[in-house]
Parts: sequence; C-alpha cells; structure tokens
Amino acid sequence: MSSVVVVGTQWGDEGKGKITDFLAEKADVVVRFQGGNNAGHTIVFDNKKFALHLIPSGIFRKDAINILGNGMVINPKALIEELDMLKKGGINEFNLAISDRAHVVLPYHSTLDQLFEDLKEGDKKVGTTNKGIGPAYTDKAARIGIRVCDFVDLEVFKDKLTDNLNYYNKIFKLFGKQSIDIDKVYSEYKDYSLRIREYVTDTSILLNDQFDNNKNVLFEGAQGSLLCLDHGTYPYVTSSSPTASSVPLNTGISPKLIDEILGVTKAYSTRVGSGYFATEVENGVTKRIREVGNEFGTTTGRPRRIGWIDTVVLRHSKRISGLTALSVMLLDVLTGIETLKICTSYELDGNIIDYIPASIKEVNRCKPVYIELPGWKEDITKTANFSDLPLNAQGYLNKITELTGLDLAIFSVGPDRTQTIVLKELYK
Repeated sequence: MSSVVVVGTQWGDEGKGKITDFLAEKADVVVRFQGGNNAGHTIVFDNKKFALHLIPSGIFRKDAINILGNGMVINPKALIEELDMLKKGGINEFNLAISDRAHVVLPYHSTLDQLFEDLKEGDKKVGTTNKGIGPAYTDKAARIGIRVCDFVDLEVFKDKLTDNLNYYNKIFKLFGKQSIDIDKVYSEYKDYSLRIREYVTDTSILLNDQFDNNKNVLFEGAQGSLLCLDHGTYPYVTSSSPTASSVPLNTGISPKLIDEILGVTKAYSTRVGSGYFATEVENGVTKRIREVGNEFGTTTGRPRRIGWIDTVVLRHSKRISGLTALSVMLLDVLTGIETLKICTSYELDGNIIDYIPASIKEVNRCKPVYIELPGWKEDITKTANFSDLPLNAQGYLNKITELTGLDLAIFSVGPDRTQTIVLKELYK
C-alpha cells in the first residue's frame, strides 16, 4: 500500500491533471479532495483531449475507483454534463463514488457569486470564476448548505431548497436581481439527483477500506497552494485549501496514511485572476510563452498572466504542504528563449526576504531578486531521459531543485502521457 498526494505549488494550472492521469496508471483509487468546477484539468492521450472540472483524472483508468471527496462542493448539472462528455468520448467503463457529505452548488450560488463580485470595485475584485464556489462554501460554514445526502433525498432537498431560496430571494430583491423560482430549480435538479444517486456513498468508509486492503491511493488537488484560503495570497484565493494538509479532513482519513506529497510546478509561473504575482512580466518573451504553452484558463478561457518561476513560492508550498518531491511541467515551452530567470528571494523596503508576507500592502511592495541562466534551442519534446536533455536544460532543472531542496521526481516535455519522464518512483 502506498499513497501519493498531488498538489499545485503555484496558483493552479500547473499540469496536475496530466501528472494525476499518469500516476493513476498504478493507482487503485484516485481522490479529488476539495474545490468544485472552478478548477480544470486537461488530459491528452491517443490524440484525444478531455477537459475535466469535477471528476478525478483517474476516470480514464477503468479499474480505478474515482472518489469525489467530502471536501468538495459539487455542481450536479456540471457533473452530469461532464459524465455525458466522457461517454460521448467513448469513456463508458468507470468506477465513480461521490461523498454523501460533500456540498452541492445550486443556481443561486452562482448568482450570489456574481452579485458579490459586482459590488467590489477595481482591484478589489477577486477575479472569481462565478461558478458559485465561494457562496457554496459560505453556506457550508453557515450551516445552511445542502449536502449530497440531502440532495438525493428529494423530500429533504425540496425542504432545504425552499428555505434557502426564501432567504436568498430577499437579498436578490434588495439588489435589484430577479428572484429564482423554487419549483423551476427543483424540477430541473430533481432529474440530476436521480442520475447521480447510484454513485453516492460514505466515501470515508470506502477509502479507509482501500487502505486496509493495501491499495495504492492517489489524491488529486485542484488549484494551487498559493490559492489556499489560509496560507495563500489572501483575499485573492479560492474558498478551500488545495494543500496536502487538507487531505485528511476533506476525505475522512488519518494523516498517518499519507506517504508521498508531490508538488507540481510549471517551468515558469502563471496566474488567472487578480492578486499578487511578484515575477509577472508582460513582454515579447512572456507573450511567446503564453502562445506556445496555450496559457488560457481551462475553465474560464481567460489569458493567464505569465512570469518567471519563483522559488520563494515553491519553498512556501513546500513548507505548508510538506512536499517530498517535485514535478516540473512544460519545460519544452521554454525552448528557444535565450536567457531564463529564476526568482530566488524578494526585496522588501531594502531588505532581502525569503517569505511571502501576509499583508497585501507588504506583498505588493515585494520585488523579485533573480538569477539568470542560459536557455537552449534544441527540440526536447522527444526526450526520454534526463541525460538526453541539453546541458542548459539540465542546469535549469538542477538549479530549481537546488533552490527548493526537493528531489526532481518527474519532468514533462509535452502534453502527451509519453512525454513524461520519471526520475523517482513515488509508489512503494
């Protein structure tokens, strides 16, 4: 038995989906443990591309159990659309389990999301995806959330839906928004309830049974560590914790069951939405990275902000998640760039620091301190071993591992499964 947690070390979109799909080949169970359909993973294999937002990346391995954990907030309509997309793409054999303790995202959550964002001005906007994730987590904390166990009990669902919309429709009226018809929502979502019912179970029991039977378990995070509600660049964060620290709480297992924690980073940095991004640059080089790397949000389609890799961020993620190894993605995108930069520390008011301040005022005054390394021009997309890389590409990876103090377990030189080079086996 062995367990691996895959977490993003930046602001999401690091390539976790590809790594999870790759590692799922040896996994008996793949678990998504937080977030909702505000996240997106793109999986490419056999010349097919699948964009997943809720379902774990192990869904393409027909023998793997795929779990949507209790820490998630699940939009039933989006889930049904995703299942239909998979079936249309020929993925008909899979094993899916949905936690009865996960919370449900409903239409009024998206309306609230948009309303709250519209009330903010200028740079105070968070840049939410307007998928209703924040309001769903708010309902959870306020103890008025509708859980999956409620949703599949139509009598309970109707009762709770009525209570919540009677409350929220008053808020919508106050701000000039159209009320949401309770019966219309119930009629539509009743069908979704009936369709997902077969997958609903106590996934904590299911998961612990897998550990008891010495199965390999893979935990798949959404977003990235710098979007953690507690340890990210608050308030420009998501509404859950994408760190490995949240896995036990969000899946119902003991922390003692976690063996390896793989941090996934791009060979550069990206961010979607507002907020701190010390190494962000907008010039000809970063425009080239955006185009070559297809840096547009899987969920939103928005152009991603681009910057150099930031090892202050990576060391922060290492500390809060307990990373045991590193995976560097999209190394091929940097091919042809004459000079590469790596951020090693920040300058704050004349002082060199090695941490991310909590204060927005302070963090916005941080200036990146760089080292420069020579780039490479050779095509690396057919690389099969570390030693096959150009010396400058080897040097770039070696410097990242030196600055983070993490072993390089995996690096990627293209989107396909075959363009993934493993240096360290994570499963025992």
